[in-house]
Amino acid sequence: MGKQVKNDEETFMVVPEISVIMGVYNPKSKDELLKAVNSILEQTYSNFEFIICDDGSNAITKKWLSEIQCLDKRICLISNTTNQGLAATLNHCIAQSKGRYIARQDADDYSDMTRFEKQIRFLEAHPEYAFVGSNVYYFSENGVWGEFRYPEYPESKDFMWYSPFSHGSLIFRKEVLLKNDFYRVARETMRCEDYDLFMRIYCQGDRAANLQENLYYYCEDEDTIKRRKFRDRLIEVKIRAKYFGKLGLYPKGIIYLLKPVVVGLIPIKLLNMLKDIYYQRKL
Repeated sequence: MGKQVKNDEETFMVVPEISVIMGVYNPKSKDELLKAVNSILEQTYSNFEFIICDDGSNAITKKWLSEIQCLDKRICLISNTTNQGLAATLNHCIAQSKGRYIARQDADDYSDMTRFEKQIRFLEAHPEYAFVGSNVYYFSENGVWGEFRYPEYPESKDFMWYSPFSHGSLIFRKEVLLKNDFYRVARETMRCEDYDLFMRIYCQGDRAANLQENLYYYCEDEDTIKRRKFRDRLIEVKIRAKYFGKLGLYPKGIIYLLKPVVVGLIPIKLLNMLKDIYYQRKL
């Protein structure tokens, strides 16, 4: 584990074990942003640095981030001069990182306080896995309303139906990201950079796992659904077509290629109803 030295107020890490990376672009509120940040600062596992990248946000967001930076010495605030998107923003964070592990956190979600402790324990005990995630709770402004349970040990075939990992819940071994050239910054991966990365890692023969505990809280509300444009569905189809063959998913995978388009054609109100029914049943 990383070396630690004590001061009067907190434990400050000289060599962090984990680098937590989070991109921020014009969040809905300061409270939402603080909830995400505090869920990291309050982790029971404390040996981390927290790299937050402002992706060309407005003036009020910059003010919030400047105030948040003063909360804890482990916070490192960096910025993009213009809005570059999530993939480039996360790559900027990784380039600044010092830890052996890279942990994700999204600015509109929050983590269980034991998340890092449990995930690091797993990765230390299981060097054969490239990264680890967890099951998630779904929440909106009205509180937790559902959950999703991911496969414990996803196989290549699990990519046919959906992404078998929740991006924000993951901790990667840094060398795995280095080996795969980080996130791919391209128009054909926009808003699907995580799905692209996961399949590239699996194409290299590496595998990953999901702890069967709900350690991450994912914001899923009407705004989230509305942000998913039909063009994003088409991008996902292209990514599926690119990697399904490399993962040995054909011929069966052919019938799953257009699944994102089919979902994208469902009216938003009906899609929300179906999600409510499916995810609430899991609680």
